[in-house]
Amino acid sequence: MNITISEKLKQMVPEFKVGTIHYHDITVAEPPKMLAGRLQLFQESLMLDADDQPISEIQPIQEWRQIFKKVGTDPSRYRPSSEALLRRVYKGSQLGSIHSAVDTNNFFSLQYQIPLGIYDVSKLSGDVLVDIGTQEDSYEGINGRELDMSGKILTKDDKGAFGSPIVDSKRSMVTEETKHALHVVYFQPSLPDEEANEMLHAIGKMFIQVHGGSSEYKIIK
Repeated sequence: MNITISEKLKQMVPEFKVGTIHYHDITVAEPPKMLAGRLQLFQESLMLDADDQPISEIQPIQEWRQIFKKVGTDPSRYRPSSEALLRRVYKGSQLGSIHSAVDTNNFFSLQYQIPLGIYDVSKLSGDVLVDIGTQEDSYEGINGRELDMSGKILTKDDKGAFGSPIVDSKRSMVTEETKHALHVVYFQPSLPDEEANEMLHAIGKMFIQVHGGSSEYKIIK
């Protein structure tokens, strides 16, 4: 599977880059107590820090809001998924557990304050392109709503759009049947490549500790 960024997106956001992690032979299940406890404690810590670190002062989230504006997405109407998660936590709403893969994904999104998407490779077809959507692009999100992807950053394969830094699609979602998965990490543009590599290594290492299997990662820009 080849993963690239479209020339249109590169022209609009020259510093744009993503990280990808491919997982093989994983086991997705109910989250282990270690992960559940860590996620709960982290959410409680964030709630305590809410007054000292408002959304407007969190650099990765503000950078992603600026990216949305550059490509024509209103970040107040369509929030980056990391911001949407953090706002829920700040309001005192604990994130419900889905399964180990989604819970791990949410943990990293809160920790690094950037959007991440995780997809079942068996449900994807052909190569993957990170692009800006047109009027022809839409999908049913994991929230059950039909999402118009026109003017929004998305990931697409031969079948069409399946993910974005807003919300991912039902078609590509990871389940407890998933054995091979693709993690897409939407870095904030200011993050140096060295730190981006360290982040990918840390994400992949913890994910494999929870799910078993193996992984490899790379930066795409």
